[in-house]
Amino acid sequence: MKVLLVYPIFPKSFWSFERTIQLIGRKTFLPPLGLITVAALLPQHWELKLVDRNVRDIREDEWEWADLIMLSGMIVQKQDLLDQIREAKRRGKLVAAGGPYPTSIPQDCQGAGIDFLILDEGEITIPLFIEAVERGETSGVFRSNGEKPDVTGTPIPRYDLLDMNAYAVMSVQFSRGCPFQCEFCDIIVLYGRKPRTKNPEQLLAELQYLYDLGWRDTVFVVDDNFIGNKRNVKLLLKALQPWMEEHRYPFTFNTEASVDLAQDQELMDMMVACNFGSVFLGIETPDEDSLAVTKKFQNTRSPLSESVYKITSSGLRIMAGFIIGFDGEKPGAGQRIVEFVQDNGIPVAIYSMLQALPDTALWFRLQKEGRLLGASADLNQSTLMNFVPTRPIEEITQEYIDTFWQLYDPEMFLERTHRCYRILATVNFPKKQREPKKIRLQAVKGLLTLLWNQGVVRKTRWKFWPYLFDIMRCNPGGVMSYLNVCAYIEHFADYRHIVKAQIEEQLTVFLAQKERQEQVKPQETVSGGVTVS
Repeated sequence: MKVLLVYPIFPKSFWSFERTIQLIGRKTFLPPLGLITVAALLPQHWELKLVDRNVRDIREDEWEWADLIMLSGMIVQKQDLLDQIREAKRRGKLVAAGGPYPTSIPQDCQGAGIDFLILDEGEITIPLFIEAVERGETSGVFRSNGEKPDVTGTPIPRYDLLDMNAYAVMSVQFSRGCPFQCEFCDIIVLYGRKPRTKNPEQLLAELQYLYDLGWRDTVFVVDDNFIGNKRNVKLLLKALQPWMEEHRYPFTFNTEASVDLAQDQELMDMMVACNFGSVFLGIETPDEDSLAVTKKFQNTRSPLSESVYKITSSGLRIMAGFIIGFDGEKPGAGQRIVEFVQDNGIPVAIYSMLQALPDTALWFRLQKEGRLLGASADLNQSTLMNFVPTRPIEEITQEYIDTFWQLYDPEMFLERTHRCYRILATVNFPKKQREPKKIRLQAVKGLLTLLWNQGVVRKTRWKFWPYLFDIMRCNPGGVMSYLNVCAYIEHFADYRHIVKAQIEEQLTVFLAQKERQEQVKPQETVSGGVTVS
């Protein structure tokens, strides 16, 4: 069997980082970890090729070569995923798809002509698919029926199928699932509330494979909540620290975690000792009433500002997610987010309008209340919310645009990045004997471009140089990390224009549709005691 694994295009979004990635000579941000894990689960005597369409297009000879096309993707990739299904069927190919988007909205793939749907977690459903193919079947839907696999049996992903020079960051996964119950989150729908983890030896084998393939850069631990099972995470970190020391700290790690990380100093210290540099937190909003409405109670147990400071002052730079549009939200929510981000020195703030994702508790509640505005959802920052909010959508939208514009004002971004690295300067980082990094010509060119754009061309020049010299003085070991974060604004400063234009356009369309619907409503009059339409 000749299988072509295809990863769909990410539209231009917050996470695409085009301008930033161009500075370092890479083509896209993250590799398709799910798809290379699928490749490891398939029979290894099958012939496998992988095309990440964020790196390059599919060649004609690859279409002709393949017996079977397999795709995976997230909701934000849905348009290209559906387009590739249609193109494969036009060429007479068998097509299979799985992953978060097909699992959440399988009817979309069925409408595009899919042959096989391999849903839920692949460790259970891929063997069912393989059996069907080997029996000669040409269609089918494979589900786990609520069963969750033991991920200690998951094989090492096929990193060898990747063009590793195309990616800014590599990725690994240690756990699946999250113990919390946030109403809007689909992670607990897809993977459950009982976190399942790999064993430490298993993850070290994956890291060793990356090391042997020559990777010497950032590794993103993609867990939706890395600390969901703190006991097992500490066992991993205890094994990881000597491995990192032995290999002279070849990787810097990033991950995602819940805010209660701040309550475990031992865990934070272990992460820093293992060369974790940053952590993404789902803060969502500084408004406690909104956090309670969406059942994100873990963010209300301690003051959020104290938690953010504690994590940063332990040596972990924070990226954070924020959302506007919660039920019962008071006006000014967007401005309160801006003030929180600036005051607490959070350089990268992922900000979006609330979306009701399929099969989440929020989805079912809004469906019951008759407030959903469609049978789908999108996680792009340039997408209008897909339900009727409790305050006027025009008000929320204007706040969203104003907030996004401020958050990614280049001067405001520099101010909070400088504030973050001043806090990091107070950290007594453990000394590490590191492997010398090779200096790539493209990285040097990217650095010069950054210095020119932010230090000469833009109005940021009046703050860029004083901030940079201050970091060089007080935090010399963090200078390159500081400049890497400054590079993000090369993407965001451009992207905020796209967000503003697309959101305003969608709002105009939405309001026009609303006005037409109101105009065609039956006009009721009362005549002789009888209601007439």
